[in-house]
Amino acid sequence: MSEKQYDLLVIGGGPGGYVAAIRAAQLGLKTACIEMAPALGGTCLNVGCIPSKALLESSHHFWHAQHDFEAHGITCSEVKLDLKKMLQRKDEVVQGMTGGISFLFQKNKVEWIRGTGSLVQAGVVEVQPASGDRVRYQARNILIATGSRPIEIPIARFDHTHIVDSTDALQFEKIPEHLIVIGGGVIGLELGSVWRRLGAKVTVVEALDGILGATDTQTASFLQKQLIKQGITFHMATKLEEAVVKGKKVRARCKTTTETLELEGDKLLVAVGRRAYTQGLNLEKVGIAVDSAGRIPVDTHFATSVPGIFAIGDVIAGPMLAHKAEEEGVAAAELIAGKKGHVNYEAVPSVVYTWPEVATVGKSEEQLKKEGIPYRAGKFYFKANGRAKAMGDAEGVAKLLAHKDTDRLLGAHLVGPLASEMIAEIALAFEFGASAEDVARAVHAHPTLAEIWKEAALAVDQRSLHS
Repeated sequence: MSEKQYDLLVIGGGPGGYVAAIRAAQLGLKTACIEMAPALGGTCLNVGCIPSKALLESSHHFWHAQHDFEAHGITCSEVKLDLKKMLQRKDEVVQGMTGGISFLFQKNKVEWIRGTGSLVQAGVVEVQPASGDRVRYQARNILIATGSRPIEIPIARFDHTHIVDSTDALQFEKIPEHLIVIGGGVIGLELGSVWRRLGAKVTVVEALDGILGATDTQTASFLQKQLIKQGITFHMATKLEEAVVKGKKVRARCKTTTETLELEGDKLLVAVGRRAYTQGLNLEKVGIAVDSAGRIPVDTHFATSVPGIFAIGDVIAGPMLAHKAEEEGVAAAELIAGKKGHVNYEAVPSVVYTWPEVATVGKSEEQLKKEGIPYRAGKFYFKANGRAKAMGDAEGVAKLLAHKDTDRLLGAHLVGPLASEMIAEIALAFEFGASAEDVARAVHAHPTLAEIWKEAALAVDQRSLHS
């Protein structure tokens, strides 16, 4: 047993884990974070949010130069792609971000224990370093924040060369001739967009009737039409039945309700979701059972069934979002320190970083109808927005949903340029329990994209000024 004893041991150095560790240290708790990877930041910073957004940004510039500059009076005689340099830039962005977390740990006196952690009992964690003997550490509290991993399906096992996961799809050495994407969710659409912009033929196979799962149907449909214009092919209500590697090609046999579809590509990206990563934690040994999805049940204070052991982020129920995990990390640390902590899940936004982007917060129309909640909807299109027209990027629509009787905001759905930035205004409005009238009466600078929210809010009361 190590002589060191902690107030809090965090297992996992991703967004939830490292933020929880920092916040706990700020509150005076002696804190350490156990992370097996060579860099802090978890999936998000190393092989998820940050590198994918770096590639989305770079590929958007390449596409923009090829297809949109001419409309602005800019002629490019030849646009060349240096994929190696683009990937190098992506890696530099990642290194800068992960290095920043190491600095924050030092600043806040959080100890980084490098290795793989497993539970021995309440208050004891055993760590296997990359080399050397196992070491046991004691702590008054333990927080599990081990995140998630891509789901692997039996009919398309990863070989990480031809049948790949999202991590592999961030580092192709050359542009695929044909990328087949299994899954029309966030990850599949974002990575499909990257490689389509860079020149690949991209085909998306989705088992459901629409993309983006439970996202507002009209919003998802609008995005799909834009992606089709960009050259992405969709096969909806289509299931993968078999994937076989033949030489340097992958053959995918898919089936609809009426026909069989044969696809051949050089890469097949399986992007059917993620699953809580709890392998090796010895949960059963300490008396913690997982649910049917492999997640750890917790109460409103993030406490598991074992006193002194808590869990946050992708290993518990809820959307697998980095910012959701961060908020849970802060709340859990504050609760462990004896203070008040809370996450307002109704105000957690979700973003898809395609182009146009999609951003949502709150409930969809489908959910409201299913729950029998009376509502009014207000819409406004980017085509009537001055800033969007000046940008030459006016494809999109905003929708606000408000309670029919109280006018309180219930849902917001946006597809358009910079939706990821624009959703913050409405997320804040949700946090304060605002009404559509509140948003409508707020002064929005002109000309800005944000004026779209004002107009959509006015449209809830059927008094939009510019449509």
